[in-house]
Amino acid sequence: MEYHNELMNTTENKIQMNNYLDMKRKLTWSVLFLTLITLGAFAQDIPQSQVPAVVINSFQQKYPQAKRVDWELKNGIYEAEFETGLFGADHEVWLQSNGTIVRHKEDFAKNDLPQAVLTQMKRDFAGYRMEDVKKITEGQRVSYAFEMKNRTAEWKLIVDKQGNILEKRAD
Repeated sequence: MEYHNELMNTTENKIQMNNYLDMKRKLTWSVLFLTLITLGAFAQDIPQSQVPAVVINSFQQKYPQAKRVDWELKNGIYEAEFETGLFGADHEVWLQSNGTIVRHKEDFAKNDLPQAVLTQMKRDFAGYRMEDVKKITEGQRVSYAFEMKNRTAEWKLIVDKQGNILEKRAD
């Protein structure tokens, strides 16, 4: 009888935990949805005809191979989302109104990461797989963003060229 009660408590605990996790997932998705809506209120898609000529010229000189360019205006900064190459690698570039590029984020092959990054991630995240790799350039500073996943955990990381973690958050 005592074993049965202990088993029931364990089963009830599992059910309660599953209900709690379901509620937590729903809350997380709701917050994400509301955040995206809020961010959308501050970002405005604009046609290329409304982008200053100096911004377009700077962009086209730096990325003449750009295809499917979409423009947004966020807090006075112009953002161009576009594709390049045969397989359509995604890029995002942020430009000031004078045409100065302040940030560039691009799809990046895992195998092209610096060896120091790969070595550090293998050591710190043994048993994880790396996904969704991006290279981020801001001025002279280069960093890399990616996800590290295994069966039970998922981390979003930003690291420098040496593999030092600049930002880490559970996903």
